[in-house]
Amino acid sequence: MINIAVLGYGTIGSGVVEVLDTNRESITKRAGDVINVKYVLDRRKFPGDKVEEKLVSDINIILDDPDVSIICEHMGGTEPAYTFVKSALLKGKSVVTSNKELVAKYGAELLAIARERDLNFLFEASVGGGIPIIRPLNQSLTADEIVEITGILNGTTNYILSKMSDEGLDFNTALSNAQQLGYAERNPDDDVLGYDAGRKIAILSSLAYGMQVDFEDIYTEGITKLTDKDFRYAKVLGAKIKLLASSIRQDDQVYAMVAPIMIKANHPLYSVNDVFNGIFVRGNVIGDVMFYGRGAGKYPTASAVVADVVDAAKHLGKNIWTIWSSKKLELTDINQVKHRFFIRLQDYAQSHKELVRELFGEVEEVVVADVQNEYAFITDLITEQELNEKKSKLPNVLTVIRTRF
Repeated sequence: MINIAVLGYGTIGSGVVEVLDTNRESITKRAGDVINVKYVLDRRKFPGDKVEEKLVSDINIILDDPDVSIICEHMGGTEPAYTFVKSALLKGKSVVTSNKELVAKYGAELLAIARERDLNFLFEASVGGGIPIIRPLNQSLTADEIVEITGILNGTTNYILSKMSDEGLDFNTALSNAQQLGYAERNPDDDVLGYDAGRKIAILSSLAYGMQVDFEDIYTEGITKLTDKDFRYAKVLGAKIKLLASSIRQDDQVYAMVAPIMIKANHPLYSVNDVFNGIFVRGNVIGDVMFYGRGAGKYPTASAVVADVVDAAKHLGKNIWTIWSSKKLELTDINQVKHRFFIRLQDYAQSHKELVRELFGEVEEVVVADVQNEYAFITDLITEQELNEKKSKLPNVLTVIRTRF
């Protein structure tokens, strides 16, 4: 029997306990032994739930029990999660987590501690929920040099953008709908400002390139400034607007960003809608690979956690090698990155048109029949720095959206 402890009995923690119970027989076969939840750490009480008999409120009970081999952390945030997880590894226990904040900030350090002690620190569920992406990057794609990772990594924002595109809703209405359905938190800033996706692309970048990528260094732009009119222009162009998190290697330099991007039907993420996530990976040998599925939710995420528990159980006393050093990867200055930009100006005037041509040269004009008193266009390929310099000379700029076509 392999005893484990679950830290946090919220949505994910309770899902892990339930999945282990529901699929006990098949999980036992895959793990080669019975996996038993000996403890659940939580300060709350759960009257009527059979978890009560396993419930403890003192982490030291778990840390000091030599029979506990694996700890599952689902507390969220960096503290006390970091302290608990580090202590567990130092006590000789492998750790599985779904905590993206913890992994993004301390992943390299915790992996190093696990490696030194022939333990494992596994975090498949920290990115993409139930979509397998960490293990493929760490094992299946190791013959490749990764040249691009681009993903729709946040189901909340993808749901909001899908509703704005398909039903013509404004941002606030789409957000309210997402909150009512439980897709968005009461305070949705982490999602709609792009921070959640930023942490996830930082984790994927660190794994892909083997060095620490700090999410604070990633240019991050949310979706709060988008309007229903932006989506009407996108439809005229045969495009959709998605919040893309990207990490792209060009000439031995890596740039990373999170931002709304216009893409057309030839882009592999074009058809990823609603709360689904999609992750596109390009390797120099394998070419293009796509990962798609539910990126969040109790059971998809719990499924990924339990898969890591099984992996940890099969490798007790043996470290699963992961290349992620604490050496920091210096990202390319975002100002030097090139895009074509969709730009909307308030108030149409011939003088605006002439000024745009003077600043940007020939542009692709975009017209929506029922949108009046605006001038919209798409630039040629220019750097972010050039855009900012030219944009500062434009009057009444309403929207700037990067394009990938």
